[in-house]
Amino acid sequence: MKLDKLIGDRFKERPSDCQIDSHALMTRGGYMKYVANGIYSSFPPLKRITKKIENIIREEMDAVDGQEVSFPVVMPASLWQESGRYESIGSELLRFTDRNKQPMVLGMTHEEAAVQLVREYANSYTKYPFMIYQIQTKFRDEARPRGGLIRVREFTMKDAYSFHTSQEDLEEYYVRVHKAYERIYARCGVPQVISVKSDSGMMGGSVSHEFMLLTPIGEDSIAVCKHCGYTANVEAAKSVIENERDAVSEELKEVHTPDIHTIEDICEFLKMPLQKSCKAVVYQKNHDDSFVVIFIRGDLDINETKVTNFLGCDIHPAVITEECGLNAGYIGPVNLKINGDFTVLYDNSLENTNNLSCGANKDEYHLTGLDMSRDVPNAEYHDFAKIADGGICPECSEKAISISRGIEVGNIFQLGRKYSKSMGMTYLDKDGNVQIPIMGCYGIGVGRLAASVCEVCHDDFGPIWPMAIAPWQVHLCAVRSDDEKVKAAADKLYEDLQNAGVEVIYDDRNVRAGVMFSDADLLGVPLRVVVSPRNLDEGVFELTSRDKSISEKIKPETALERIRELIGQMLKG
Repeated sequence: MKLDKLIGDRFKERPSDCQIDSHALMTRGGYMKYVANGIYSSFPPLKRITKKIENIIREEMDAVDGQEVSFPVVMPASLWQESGRYESIGSELLRFTDRNKQPMVLGMTHEEAAVQLVREYANSYTKYPFMIYQIQTKFRDEARPRGGLIRVREFTMKDAYSFHTSQEDLEEYYVRVHKAYERIYARCGVPQVISVKSDSGMMGGSVSHEFMLLTPIGEDSIAVCKHCGYTANVEAAKSVIENERDAVSEELKEVHTPDIHTIEDICEFLKMPLQKSCKAVVYQKNHDDSFVVIFIRGDLDINETKVTNFLGCDIHPAVITEECGLNAGYIGPVNLKINGDFTVLYDNSLENTNNLSCGANKDEYHLTGLDMSRDVPNAEYHDFAKIADGGICPECSEKAISISRGIEVGNIFQLGRKYSKSMGMTYLDKDGNVQIPIMGCYGIGVGRLAASVCEVCHDDFGPIWPMAIAPWQVHLCAVRSDDEKVKAAADKLYEDLQNAGVEVIYDDRNVRAGVMFSDADLLGVPLRVVVSPRNLDEGVFELTSRDKSISEKIKPETALERIRELIGQMLKG
């Protein structure tokens, strides 16, 4: 490929609307073009990168007995009504009506389509286990697209679905796919991806893991134990609390607290630490707007995912009005009264605690001396808190938790029978009894993975693509292509590389060396060969690597051999 024929422009200035480096560099480098909010077109360099990622994924999925299929992008709403998700998923699912007035959906995930494809085929235990997968464009009407390809509305994804006759068989296969994912990320040049326990969310299932690439720009928070290596998404991590009880419980009494509303201000006014306070966090259920009041220790935050999972419905921050009966800023667990339907929950951090401050459910008044066992004897306690930096590890019980940021680059779920049962998929076991198969689900976002690699593999000048997924393996620069000797030598090397099956991008434009090298940096090709008058005077070519780890002068007659040797080494990692 000659650079002067490559579609897409490269430019120096950082776009003002690109908040993270990968978005900026891939826009500047001619990888992608904005079409609409969260929707992009791919230029050839990005298409070549994602094609290589897809091929790596295919090889690893085939290696764990996966069979590639293709599901429709557009599906009838009836499929999603069978599973119950047509009603339960919000506006992320794009719904529309076709010309025949039939309700349709645009696929954002394909559990329903997978079950529909195989439920007649897999009617006997002899057909199990098996796994099917696809790599396809999907659409999720994401509310807040950001970061270029990191969070988009239209995306290409590998999604796989396995079917089993026992939980034990699913768990064994789950481990095989987990290891395959580790190989995929290592081959793509990001072996530092870690697996963390996660919340299954709308996918359902009891066990799930996310694969996270740790980076400060990540939108997910990851709890990591520095002592035992435990990892979990903060949304799914258990919050372990050491509750301390004072030897003597004080009397419960009212304190006048005029114009003081926040828990921090209250504790400062009362000269009490946050740990000795009980605060109220109020939500409303999405489906009926009924109130949910959660009491938690003042120094902790609510994990909304835990609350949603406990309630079995979505929630949103409450709008507190005079009619509801709540005194905003003064809500407490003693003598709490709310007009209409409401739910009151208590976090584990309050169990068996005493001498706390809390709201008095009365304007401008708080209580001190709260003893939860004495004053709220019927409270039931559950885990609703976010695990905190410096907190206790759920695995080893050491105070060694640190919170890091990460980008989710893949996920796997043990779905169980959520979809097979709701969609009427059955098989006959060896005794002739009707059974419902157990499913697993395994996803990787291709474009997001490409952008994530760029995010952690770049410098100030451009991406540094790993050899396995780089758009080309070699970037050949003919500096001063108007020089006959330079042009002849570069042309010959270009031909030799092509004949040897080496992927090469050849820049023989008559431009300044600075422009040529700037474009080369933005394309991020792992190996660069420079042919110039000065090098030819020395009887050599200049061979460097994009990451600056290699800088050699090579003889023209041995150039091909050395380049191929380095490519082989870099592919092995």
